Amino acid sequence: MINRMIIVAAMGLLFGFSASEGWCAELGRAGLMREEFSHPPFQYQSRPLWFWNGKLDADKTRTMVAACKTAGYHGMGILPCKGMGFDFMSPGFLKQYKVAVDEAGKLGMKMCLYDEFWFPSGSAGGLLASRHPEALGKRLDMLATDINGPKEFTQALPGGTLMGAVAMEAATKKRIDITAAAKDGALRWNVPAGAWKVMIFTCVRDGGGGLVDYLEPKAVDAFIALTYQAYHDAMPAHFGTTIDSAFYDEPAFYHVKGGRAWTDRFNERFRERHQSDPITLYPALWFDIGPDTAAARNALFGMRTELYATGFVKTISDWCAAHHIGLTGHADQEEVVNPVIGTVGDLIKSFKYQSMPGIDQVFAYGRASRAYKVVSSAACNYDRPQVVTECYGGINNMPVANLYKEAMDQFAKGINTMVPHAVWYDPAKIIFKPDLSPGAATYGPELPAYNQYIGRLQRMLQGGRHVADIGVLYPIATLQAGSWFGPGDPYQGCVDIPEADYMNVSEALSLAVRRDFTYVHPEVLDERCVVEGAEILLKNRVNWERYRVFIIPGSRTISVSSLRKIKEFYDQGGQVIATTRLPDTSAEFGGDAEVRQLVTAIFGDPKECHGNAKGGRAWFLPSPQAAALKSILDEALPDGDVVFEQDVMVKGGNLSYIHKVKDGQKIYFFANSSGQDVDIWVRLRGKFAPELWNPHDGKIGPSEYTHVPGKGEIITRVRLKLPRVHSVFLVAADTTDTKKNVAE
Repeated sequence: MINRMIIVAAMGLLFGFSASEGWCAELGRAGLMREEFSHPPFQYQSRPLWFWNGKLDADKTRTMVAACKTAGYHGMGILPCKGMGFDFMSPGFLKQYKVAVDEAGKLGMKMCLYDEFWFPSGSAGGLLASRHPEALGKRLDMLATDINGPKEFTQALPGGTLMGAVAMEAATKKRIDITAAAKDGALRWNVPAGAWKVMIFTCVRDGGGGLVDYLEPKAVDAFIALTYQAYHDAMPAHFGTTIDSAFYDEPAFYHVKGGRAWTDRFNERFRERHQSDPITLYPALWFDIGPDTAAARNALFGMRTELYATGFVKTISDWCAAHHIGLTGHADQEEVVNPVIGTVGDLIKSFKYQSMPGIDQVFAYGRASRAYKVVSSAACNYDRPQVVTECYGGINNMPVANLYKEAMDQFAKGINTMVPHAVWYDPAKIIFKPDLSPGAATYGPELPAYNQYIGRLQRMLQGGRHVADIGVLYPIATLQAGSWFGPGDPYQGCVDIPEADYMNVSEALSLAVRRDFTYVHPEVLDERCVVEGAEILLKNRVNWERYRVFIIPGSRTISVSSLRKIKEFYDQGGQVIATTRLPDTSAEFGGDAEVRQLVTAIFGDPKECHGNAKGGRAWFLPSPQAAALKSILDEALPDGDVVFEQDVMVKGGNLSYIHKVKDGQKIYFFANSSGQDVDIWVRLRGKFAPELWNPHDGKIGPSEYTHVPGKGEIITRVRLKLPRVHSVFLVAADTTDTKKNVAE
């Protein structure tokens, strides 16, 4: 006992724990982390999609499951497709599916329930259209007529559910609800003098792609019954055991004509939420309606996202929770700047009810790079421990090194769960290269080492608390205000919004300035954030964050409540940066004057830095290039959480990082995915003794570091020698008192 106590005490000194800090528990977690880093548990290794693109055979299925385990895969997600020899969801198909799940269970593997035949999710392989046509997607149509009064106007009503009829005076933008004039199949209205636009809005069945109405829980229930519930009925004992999660794939509004996905219950839901009627707002979906345009679009498009998040994601998530599994999945086209019309409306809010936000990174190296931080920030906002990526698919002749490059880039931006794309049932009929099957000539031999690497990354970076000094307002108010039905291609985002620079600012911060950040959704800023002195605190139970700098990316429209909180932060000494365009319009009705007043109070003359007696400062950058952002951040936050001492230019990849706190440890992940070696010094805020943990081989050793004074705090200065396509963890005991920061 004495020897054990001496050893424990010595390790406590090494890791910086004391009895008053609960060192026994901390020591136990730290010791376990060291052991599991060197020898990552099977549960942390990757789980690929497994395309069933060949004729199913029980013996072959069992052999492939076992081979996947030998290659280091912890499990799979079966993706049904053509060539199986069985109809989707038929008894024969479900019997073959159960063979795979039974074998995985015997081998201690886990399965993720991919919810569709091919993709996107929502058609049940065509079963929904044939059995429940009433559950298919709907769209909003408008019939508009320009007319000069006074005269009587008569128009036969289009088919579908009448959502409303509105007359708008051309000169004044005055709008009148004339829905009551629609009777007996026609609209009859006495037009006053002047030029008017008469609009009739109807919700009609679209059924694009045979996909479910993503906005209606009852329709999604029909989809669940054909897929999720049918799987459960065929193998109930595996849910919550071998099957631990489900995966939806690429829902999007663009499958409906013009991206005009709608529901005939929209008005009812809107009234319940806003205690007002939306009918006179409908014209803003197509036209400028004057001073109310921005607020009307925010109200309508914001409501549509709420209906998607609750109708599709939450409905499935609730079913999954009731059956003891988690839910992941991702939208399509996450990387488009403006997701309002064509994808799912508000990308961050779409994950509000999802246990594991997800993203798709396929077709080209780094294609979705600009969206990584949006999706990982959703997890930060809603306190979710995992962020999933479906990665590698559709990349022909992918270098083996890119297995690691993609992982480095994404994990350094907050993604922490890898789903490789893909293992193939029949390697002779591969649809999307690369073939990441255990027997593949190019990649198969690398899989055991790769999965050990992924195991170490996932062990270290899943869960815990993200640390970043910078909050960036997610500019959904500007995106919604600048969007309308009609122009462009919904798949590409429809409307280009000139001031929407947030993804460019993100890339500059992450990959050039190299200062990490979190996008903060306006609703999260209102509901989960408080100002504490010169900081904004995100009050989550686990992922609490403190922002010393807050950035308003290019915005024409902003929520008044968000701006009030930013003004409070500035008044208490906070540092504020705005880029490209200062907002002048409110996301709420009647708030434009207050927006302009608050902007002036924060930024003063935008040509120069504006300050106050408490040390609050505000800068406006009309052209937010990396050098200008770096210069301001060096002034606003000289003792940053992580500061690179040299401006390193790399090619063919990135130099990036993330900082988390987990199991009582500071964890810094530095990744060099580029084609050149890097030898630099980084400055880490605080005084501690970091070790180097190598995720490529599991070895742990000392780092080269020193302690130096900063502008106001002690800095730990560490040398990083990163060969090309290489990464490293710096790990040290965290002595932060977290108790006062945890949400009630």
